[in-house]
Amino acid sequence: MRVILKVLAGPYNGQEFTFDQHDTFLIGRSENAHLYLPEDRFFSRHHCLLEIAPPRCFLRDLGSTNGTFVNGKRVQEVFLQSGDRVQGGQTVLEVEVQADQKQSVGEAPTLMKPIELTVDCVNCGRREKVEGSATNERMTFICEDCREELKRQPQPVPGYQMIKLLGRGGMGCVMLAQSDKNGQAVAIKTLLPEVAVTDQALRRFMREIEVAAALDHPNIVRFIESGTHNGAVYLVTEYVEGSDAARLADSNGGRLPYKEAIDVVAQSLDALAYAHGLGYIHRDIKESNILLRGASPSYTAKLTDFGLAKSFTQSGMSGITMAGDMAGTFAYMPPEQIKDFRNVKPTSDIYALGMTAYSLLAGDTALDIGSGGDMAATVRAIFEGQIVPLRRRVPEVPEGVAHIIERALAKDPAQRWQSAGAMRTALLHAA
Repeated sequence: MRVILKVLAGPYNGQEFTFDQHDTFLIGRSENAHLYLPEDRFFSRHHCLLEIAPPRCFLRDLGSTNGTFVNGKRVQEVFLQSGDRVQGGQTVLEVEVQADQKQSVGEAPTLMKPIELTVDCVNCGRREKVEGSATNERMTFICEDCREELKRQPQPVPGYQMIKLLGRGGMGCVMLAQSDKNGQAVAIKTLLPEVAVTDQALRRFMREIEVAAALDHPNIVRFIESGTHNGAVYLVTEYVEGSDAARLADSNGGRLPYKEAIDVVAQSLDALAYAHGLGYIHRDIKESNILLRGASPSYTAKLTDFGLAKSFTQSGMSGITMAGDMAGTFAYMPPEQIKDFRNVKPTSDIYALGMTAYSLLAGDTALDIGSGGDMAATVRAIFEGQIVPLRRRVPEVPEGVAHIIERALAKDPAQRWQSAGAMRTALLHAA
């Protein structure tokens, strides 16, 4: 499956942009935009953002002055269908959804319009229609009602006794469980596909997440095994008894004491230095992905969910994420990750950990988003806004520490710390 954006009018007339996996597409007068329109004053610098997860395509206007129009109607956000036309100023784009048609061996695949397939929910058996390719491959589908129910009450996983719910997230939930084999306490994260996915996509996702099993570090949550059961993917990891940095900060009025925050950040940087050295990038660092074992002031910090968000979206299991409440997660992403999140580098993790460190110390985001805090304001602040100096919010933070964290938040990756190890060394010396 793929989505093609065809430019029918405007400076890029005749060009096409093709997407065969999860991606973003930014339109505006900013040089960061994929569709860069510097001469068209109708457009705002960051005019609108499309999120594409074939066959789905979602458009969000970024608070533009003159608006974004779909089929002649001004919209704030909308799911686009094949044949829809998006217009701003003189630029017109048409959305086309196509599917690969299976050919005989040796023949090149041809494109066709997606067909309507009937799929059964693996949990309740309900039948629904979805768009797909002409394929005989089995698809895994969980209906919306079952997804909500399974988030509230996950199904048991073979080989484990479920004990209690530890937390819920956008992809599923986390349970405390006990292994039937050895009695070991473990954490089981269940992931529920948001859309119908082929067995091939599911297998690709399983291969990618199992790569994390190679990470063996005292500050990284240890991976045990993974599998599927009744349509849900489950990941079994070591159980970290305690809390996470987000909940701990909330229980302390929104932020951690200075020394505890620095210790948590330093341990997280140690984990990143190890993972980056092996070629792994986390891509989703935030307070809730730092688990804390022990008691104040001597916590052991453990990073969890290495590469999980990327694998979940690129396998097609996540559907469209921007339609949900993603502003909080977006606030931790550097500009280059929003523009090209498939090819991020270690410096993107350093930016996200800088955001996390700032939040743990200040109890607020480094971006000046304003009272609304919506997606449009967040994207504009990421690309164009200046961060609020840390000492303006927390004067007691030493100037050297503030400088180290703010350097991690530079919009230009070349201006950030180039390694987690270098940032950790500087932080410990300054603190």
